[in-house]
Amino acid sequence: VSSAEVRIGPMRLTQDPIQVLLIFAKEDSQSDGFWWACDRAGYRCNIARTPESALECFLDKHHEIIVIDHRQTRNFNAEAVCRSIRATNPSEHTVILAVVSPVSDDHEEASVLPLLHAGFNRRFMENSSIIACYNELIQIEHGEVRSQFKLRACNSVFTALDHCHEAIEITSDDHVIQYVNPAFERMMGYHKGELLGKELAELPKSDKNRADLLDTINTCIKKGKEWQGVYYAQRKSGDSIQQHVKITPVIGQGGKIRHFVSLKKLCCTTDNNKQMHKIHRDSGDNSQTELHSLRHKNRRKESIDVKSISSRGSDAPSLQNRRYPSMARIHSMTIEAPITKVINIINAAQENSPVTVAEALDRVLEILRTTELYSPQLGTKDEDPHTSDLVGGLMTDGLRRLSGNEYVFTKNVHQSHSHLAVPVTISDVPPCIAQLLDNEESWDFNVFELEAVTHKRPLVYLGLKVFSRFGVCEFLNCSEATLRAWLQVIEANYHSSNAYHNSTHAADVLHATAFFLGKERVKGSLDQLDEVAALIAATVHDVDHPGRTNSFLCNAGSELAVLYNDTAVLESHHTALAFQLTVKDAKCNIFKNIDRNHYRTLRQAIIDMVLATEMTKHFEHVNKFVNSINKPLAAEIEGGDCECGPVGKSFPENQILIKRMMIKCADVANPCRPLDLCIEWAGRISEEYFAQTDEEKRQGLPVVMPVFDRNTCSIPKSQISFIDYFITDMFDAWDAFAHLPALMQHLADNYKHWKTLDDLKCKSLRLPSDS
Repeated sequence: VSSAEVRIGPMRLTQDPIQVLLIFAKEDSQSDGFWWACDRAGYRCNIARTPESALECFLDKHHEIIVIDHRQTRNFNAEAVCRSIRATNPSEHTVILAVVSPVSDDHEEASVLPLLHAGFNRRFMENSSIIACYNELIQIEHGEVRSQFKLRACNSVFTALDHCHEAIEITSDDHVIQYVNPAFERMMGYHKGELLGKELAELPKSDKNRADLLDTINTCIKKGKEWQGVYYAQRKSGDSIQQHVKITPVIGQGGKIRHFVSLKKLCCTTDNNKQMHKIHRDSGDNSQTELHSLRHKNRRKESIDVKSISSRGSDAPSLQNRRYPSMARIHSMTIEAPITKVINIINAAQENSPVTVAEALDRVLEILRTTELYSPQLGTKDEDPHTSDLVGGLMTDGLRRLSGNEYVFTKNVHQSHSHLAVPVTISDVPPCIAQLLDNEESWDFNVFELEAVTHKRPLVYLGLKVFSRFGVCEFLNCSEATLRAWLQVIEANYHSSNAYHNSTHAADVLHATAFFLGKERVKGSLDQLDEVAALIAATVHDVDHPGRTNSFLCNAGSELAVLYNDTAVLESHHTALAFQLTVKDAKCNIFKNIDRNHYRTLRQAIIDMVLATEMTKHFEHVNKFVNSINKPLAAEIEGGDCECGPVGKSFPENQILIKRMMIKCADVANPCRPLDLCIEWAGRISEEYFAQTDEEKRQGLPVVMPVFDRNTCSIPKSQISFIDYFITDMFDAWDAFAHLPALMQHLADNYKHWKTLDDLKCKSLRLPSDS
């Protein structure tokens, strides 16, 4: 006799040997047949001769199978014995077999209904053959007994559900409530007897839910996909509460949806807190520890989906259709850093922890959110070579075995700026330029028109206007002439021969930075030193860029790569050169009149922002911003705080994260510009990559991005990959903070443009008919 292993879903169960009770008044060949059949099957068998001893034996052993002799009624009433056993709780999972005498089919006693009504499960025609008895018992074991065993195991699952802190509701496929746990009863104010068997449609609904949200939920779950998001529910008392809900369809036989399981947690709102305090008061629970724990949980910074998240199961033709609402998208980032997973685990652990432990874990979270632990583990996103090349070219140091030709990059000979004609003051700008600059506060400002009218020197003119608007000269205590000379020197050290990384790109990034600084929450989170640092960083962030990537310079063994140890080569060079150019001549030293402490703080902020534009730490910066800014902010908004409240001025670490995110978004904002500007920028960056590939082939260097071969490259595919991999997640996070609906619409429209071209197998910037 040995135990057997039975599986039910993810559970692995051990079934002990079957116990059989034979209830026969007298020993005969039939009782012997079942006795020896039990022995052959490895079952443990007991025999009872009277109804009283049978009931006593059953209550002691809880047999899985009971065989009752129903052939004669003079010794005992078999149906009465069956009813007495069925009246006990343990019999719920017991199979009871009636042994009956052979009868003809037309005989009245041939019907099984009286046996079923008495509590029997099966009928066995008298047959003393051990084989017949053995077969009957084996069929019962592998049928009813195994099923009953699995049902008994389900009791442990329901015990877990009953003790779960989250509210759980199980409905049928047609939304009839079949189970709610005690946490659900407490949250909603109902007793389970008032809910079970009712359709969800019969229960009162909160009018705060939008009709389109309900349609979205229903459409999603009917397709067998999980839905989660924020939902308003109405309690029995009539009060409306905000819940974070996850609805999971349960697929049954034939792939059909059989049930829906809903997991519900209260969102951290003031109204919800009042409701929970009322629930505790009404239930007579005055425990200070419980209330303290409840307050602690409600103020915890959780991931809040402002709208909803549906499963990523459907393909759509445009970015607009395939993107989630901003905050929802944030919580399903393309690449999740290991530290993000750690934070999520700690958040979950806090839910059931004592107050002292939960508070200690809060301190752990504070430490984790403010240290350099967010570097993601990068894997291959897909098999698309454009994506692979972009990641390889932009996010690695490019170190590979050289072919033998060492390429040494020759630094640009800095131009003299004494001959350049620049305005004496901001009011001295030529009318054609001044007219263009009148629109510089708009996102749709056309920097290419400014490039044309300024003869490829837009940075000086735009810089004078933007710096004047933000009071940079007043903050730095420098003259407008000094600022003008500085802008002139910086612009002279951008390479006009570069297709993309020239002073027009610097002007574009400066414009985007100024635009972001004008947004209410950004402005409320930063002080003037941060604003000045951001504008300066945007201006100098690519100065003396050679039109080649870090990977190229490292592979080529360039002087810059050697100087900076193959680490953030260009970004380190841009900041170092910018400060060298600034301080070497008093005429253009915009820092000469500020005190040492202010200078050091400003310098550190500028360096940090420029280094943040290096792509190898892209996901690290985005993940830190999401975890330290977006998620706590979302929780505060859900808690009823002002949506425009500052999140940075009291927290220097947050100010750093906001500035990094701002310049990163400004640096790669091309896909969020109006379509014509987006297309122009795409053509320019592609040309610069083409030129790099051409030079790599000429020099015998490793080709960093093979898809950027001017003869075979699909520009639409490269843009789609760049948007998918780098842009969407980052701008969703930035939009959730700064609120940028116009940019997000441009992003959707531009993605649709590239997708249309790619679907038509067009590799250029536009369809031939549009050129």
